[in-house]
Amino acid sequence: MFNDNGSFLLALFEFFIFCAWFMCLFWLFGDLFRSKDIGGFGKTMWVLFLIILPLVGMLVYLIARGSGMQERAIAQAADMQERQEAYIRTVAGKSEAKRTPTEEIASAKSLLDSGTISQADFERLKADALGRTATPVA
Repeated sequence: MFNDNGSFLLALFEFFIFCAWFMCLFWLFGDLFRSKDIGGFGKTMWVLFLIILPLVGMLVYLIARGSGMQERAIAQAADMQERQEAYIRTVAGKSEAKRTPTEEIASAKSLLDSGTISQADFERLKADALGRTATPVA
């Protein structure tokens, strides 16, 4: 297939250029569909332009819209981080939610009734739930 080292290096260079072109194409499509300032018709025209004349289309896209690519990517990353933090807060908030004093006392009472804790432990838990210091039971 390769008759000398030069043809192998040329094929390797062509493969590299093809991969770089394909990667740029994905970046441009990602930026195009991330953009909120272009409507559906405009996006369709850009896609057709990038498919029909790929190299010229890429260069024209980068000249026309390249300056806003970084801002759109940063805005998307910030939005994604904000949504993730909101999701984490909702999930963590459910497991770490503070119970009401009534729920704490009811839980302690059920432990007392089952014999798991003593009357003194129940009084301490009840006092903690109500926010005052426990008085020892004699």
